[in-house]
Amino acid sequence: MIDKDNKKKPNPTDIHVGSRVRLRRNMLGMSQEKLGEHLGITFQQIQKYEKGTNRVGASRLQAIASILQVPVSFFFQEAGGSEGEGAPGFAEDRAAGFDLDFPTGPEGAQLNRAFARITDPKVRRRIVDLVKSLARDDSD
Repeated sequence: MIDKDNKKKPNPTDIHVGSRVRLRRNMLGMSQEKLGEHLGITFQQIQKYEKGTNRVGASRLQAIASILQVPVSFFFQEAGGSEGEGAPGFAEDRAAGFDLDFPTGPEGAQLNRAFARITDPKVRRRIVDLVKSLARDDSD
């Protein structure tokens, strides 16, 4: 028997896949409209995929992966093992006050693009250390 209330809630895996689509699209600085154009669909459909309200079919996910230049497995990284489980560590991250939406938001995407252009690994490590030191509170 299908639970009618469950039908209205997006599946956690669909939400995770959609968030990874949004993350990668933002990393590339691509708009929802541009991704939709490449796929021959509207930006509203991209929004539904990214929110997890519409499930992405296998062939469509393969096309998205090709356009966003990542393997299909990218969309499942850090996803939970079974339905409803969510991604490991997400509950702990939320409890610790981490902003899980930051990486896919405008500032996170800008920071990620700029950081990715730094080629020297030592400089990248220093930046990570700097951010950590700036983020420390008195309890550290």
